[in-house]
Amino acid sequence: QVQLEESGGGSVQPGGSLRLSCAASGATSSRIVMGWFRQVPGKEREGVAGIYTLSGTTEYEDSVKGRFTISQDNAKNTVYLQMNSLKPEDTAMYYCAADWRRGLSVRWDSLARYNYWGQGTQVTVSS
Repeated sequence: QVQLEESGGGSVQPGGSLRLSCAASGATSSRIVMGWFRQVPGKEREGVAGIYTLSGTTEYEDSVKGRFTISQDNAKNTVYLQMNSLKPEDTAMYYCAADWRRGLSVRWDSLARYNYWGQGTQVTVSS
């Protein structure tokens, strides 16, 4: 059974940085894509960044472009989200998600693209 475990959340002042990690375990084949999503109470979960395993292609939601960087260490089955210049509006529960299904034509930022999810890690940006 695949498991995703996030870490690295916390509280930071505006302008600060955090690095989230998501470690995948239990997989017997290479994942296709991994993404980071975030959700605040009362709102839908939204895609923040995604990375395709084989090509290394990355995708970002517009509001985080230039501030967040998604990367992967395939030897460790881990994906990272480096978050710089954090803003109060970045406050949310952050979830990582991964998918191993081939041939699925769904956008990286669609919830339907992923068949495994982590439990989430809270990020709070406040002065």
